[in-house]
Amino acid sequence: MRMDVNKGLPATESRRDLHVWIIERVMEGRWLGDGPAELSLGTLLSQNLRMAPVPEKAYGNFFEEHCYIVLHVPQSLKATQGACSDLHYWAGKEAGAEAQDAAEAFVQQLQETLGGATVQHREAQGHESDCFRSYFRSGIIYRRGGLASALTHVETNLYNIQRLLHVQGRKHVSAAEVELSWSSFNKGDIFLLDLGKVMIQWNGPETSIPEKARGLALTCSLRDRERGGRAQIGVVDDEVEATDLMRIMEAVLGCRVGNVPATRPDKSVNQLQKASVRLYHVCEKDEDLVIQELATCPLTQDLLWEEDYYILDQGGFKIYVWQGRLSSLQEKKAAFSRALRFIQAKGYPTYTNVEVVNDGAESASFKQLFQSWSTKQRGNKNFGRLSKSIQVRPDVGKLQSQPELAAQLRMVDDASGKVEVWCIQDLGRQPVDPERHAQLCAGNCYLVLYTYQRMGHVQYILYLWRGHRATTRDVKALNCNAEELDLMYRGALVQEHVTMGSETPHFLAIFQGQLVVFQGHTGHDGKEQPAPATRLFHVQGTDSCNTRTVEVPARASALNSHDIFLLVTASICYLWFGKGCSGDQREMARTAVSAVSGENKETVLEGQEPPGFWEALGGLAPYPSNKRLPEDVSGFQPRLFECSSHMGHLVLTEMVFFSQEDLDKYDIMLLDTWQEIFLWLGEAASKWKKEAVDWGQEYLKTHPAGRSPATPIVVIKQGHEPPTFTGWFLAWDPYKWTNDQSYKEVVDGSLGAMPAICEITAVSTGFSRPAPSQLPPGSRLGRHDPDGQNGQERSQALVDGRVCSGGKRPSGLSVASAWEPLLHTPSLSPLSEQELNDFQLSRGPSNGGADPLTLQTLKGSQDGSGNELQPGPKAGDASTNSHHSSPRPTINGSLPRERLMHQAVEDLPEGVDPARKEFYLSDSDFQEIFGKSKEEFYSMAKWRQQQEKKQLGFF
Repeated sequence: MRMDVNKGLPATESRRDLHVWIIERVMEGRWLGDGPAELSLGTLLSQNLRMAPVPEKAYGNFFEEHCYIVLHVPQSLKATQGACSDLHYWAGKEAGAEAQDAAEAFVQQLQETLGGATVQHREAQGHESDCFRSYFRSGIIYRRGGLASALTHVETNLYNIQRLLHVQGRKHVSAAEVELSWSSFNKGDIFLLDLGKVMIQWNGPETSIPEKARGLALTCSLRDRERGGRAQIGVVDDEVEATDLMRIMEAVLGCRVGNVPATRPDKSVNQLQKASVRLYHVCEKDEDLVIQELATCPLTQDLLWEEDYYILDQGGFKIYVWQGRLSSLQEKKAAFSRALRFIQAKGYPTYTNVEVVNDGAESASFKQLFQSWSTKQRGNKNFGRLSKSIQVRPDVGKLQSQPELAAQLRMVDDASGKVEVWCIQDLGRQPVDPERHAQLCAGNCYLVLYTYQRMGHVQYILYLWRGHRATTRDVKALNCNAEELDLMYRGALVQEHVTMGSETPHFLAIFQGQLVVFQGHTGHDGKEQPAPATRLFHVQGTDSCNTRTVEVPARASALNSHDIFLLVTASICYLWFGKGCSGDQREMARTAVSAVSGENKETVLEGQEPPGFWEALGGLAPYPSNKRLPEDVSGFQPRLFECSSHMGHLVLTEMVFFSQEDLDKYDIMLLDTWQEIFLWLGEAASKWKKEAVDWGQEYLKTHPAGRSPATPIVVIKQGHEPPTFTGWFLAWDPYKWTNDQSYKEVVDGSLGAMPAICEITAVSTGFSRPAPSQLPPGSRLGRHDPDGQNGQERSQALVDGRVCSGGKRPSGLSVASAWEPLLHTPSLSPLSEQELNDFQLSRGPSNGGADPLTLQTLKGSQDGSGNELQPGPKAGDASTNSHHSSPRPTINGSLPRERLMHQAVEDLPEGVDPARKEFYLSDSDFQEIFGKSKEEFYSMAKWRQQQEKKQLGFF
């Protein structure tokens, strides 16, 4: 087997960060579409194969009989999120062994060319990694069979099509082509019947609103990418109310016999299953693969030796291969084959995901399987932005304008805002005297409300502080009282759960470094328990953002040579400086202990203690002299997950290369910055706040790295994000959700009007349909209504490209006016009830499913060009109010930009939809003005479309 690489590598230096190739056969001994962007393989098992680029508009479409290679190269700002390049090879479930061998060979060749800073992945259809799925935000489409050439990977404006797609997934959506039959359906998933110019989304009765919304997003994406936005969408949420769409579905699928099958079992892998990790050392001896188990969780980085080769097994869910920088080239080439042999030996499924990482270029998910990860341990180059340590004291005045700095410092501001403190007593909250705000007790719980201003708006943070000795009863009361305060402030409070000893820098800063935590608790009368005669306090910190004073047992063994302690006796106070403490520590300690010691204190240096000092501590005893090093978090990158629950356990879906676009109003998202856990609740998910906190705690308890359960957990609601959260995102738009629409609003017609160019026609032998003018008076939606009452009937319709569901229609439109553009288009007439009944359906009696339809089909236009624009009626046009009015004029071709840009509604040409003015531009004008094609524009998020239209004068 020999690689022919004379044609060079693909052009990965372009501005695109994603590149996709398909492994295909060479037809008739020729290279198809030869060019500089291809790699070719000579002969592999007597079959010629090549690696051909997939058109960008076809990204996300995968044929089941092929293998693909996907390369992600971070560009510009995206590189700051700590990601190396990622190289995947994907195998369809019907792909042959030759194609898979070729894909692996190509990946190896690319890896050698790209260098060591590349993570390799093996992906299998239906079981892709979150990293792979994150590239295709609109979803992944699995297409049956194969194709002759990548040049025809996907065809735009192809309407002569009939297929049924099974849509699955929550955050990462995928759709697979299935048999065009009711037997393919089940109650728990979404199915899309694609008829070219008509797309009907059937939502199972047990699907959730987020699943429906994301399914609809996939449907809209298909319409925009493959039909140029020229297809109508219908949604079936309730079959009883969606009678018209159900008739269309039954015309294609046959009349359904029996009930829809039950929901299929969810095979999601929960966090408990991922918690088990085992590290194996791998080597070959006498041509045998020798695998020796080294350790289980929690793992430490020093187990990995740079001259060796290891396999890390994460509960059979994922297999990692780590290659030391000094491991041999032969070992590196055998990475995937060794992983597959390991999978077979363990009896794991063949689709088990494999990730190969190189020493110094590990992925974020691999690093977080270890207790700690230092990028400086072997002088490794760090690719993440967290490695940027701040060597000088930062300017806190810049926190308002630099959210990234606020996130790194964990400070929302300079801590100069208003502070209120309550102590939880008798299940209620008692206000604390401002003079004692900084004095807390380990046996109590406290609420600390911090109020500050940001960009002219009042913001709140409510800290829920829990002492080590607080009772379960007090902790429950703490949460209940926090909810009461949140209701008082109308849900505007950011709630941060803080455990004694793990306080955040901002929490410490609001007390100006004078926080003192006493042992014991405050009684019912608000007074502390009687203090012992001798007390010892441990003072830690170098500035106001990291200094705390905590009471510890008054014995010599509690001392440490690198810290400072305050010993309080009945007659005198000793401020003890260990030999290893710094000048900043000493300076901060003198200020911090003032609330405890008063003025009568004596400074004592380690080794020069008076006899009374040791007597007060019960005598001299050994104590530690080692320096407590701060936790090194430089090797960890922030990670964002969507949270859900299955069988009572937490299930996480990661958003790799995350952005604000990944936050949806239906979501509960978990952002792990290692030092803190943020839980973001979308507007429609705020009622799940208690469950969200439980999920955050479960995440810490089940984390393979053995995370501290005291890690602060911050609960944030949509629209109230602090800079310590937004700073982890590369860009943040505070107005993104201003006009955010719910799923119901989208379905009820808020997608925006589109040209009514779709048609529904029935084709059958010996069958002719009446023209609209021949329909009986009062007929609507192809039905004869002698009483003319159909305008009030609850029906489901396809309206100007809008979605109408459950018998509800866009406000201001009657059923008659909604269908008017269809009735008055010369080539179009709606299906009548008689016509639908005239379909000849052949159903098999054995299983109730429909056999292939005889003598009928729903067919789109035979002209796939879509050059003729037939827009819907303008709002308020009198012609929309009567079925008998004259046809509206249509616009053939395009309009000059001058007649569309910055024009008021009343000044637009007749027939132009004011909500879609940009649509009437010619393709060349559209490209010049918007800098992209219409297909690219309509595939963007709705809010981003609106933003560009406002800027360019088309809103």
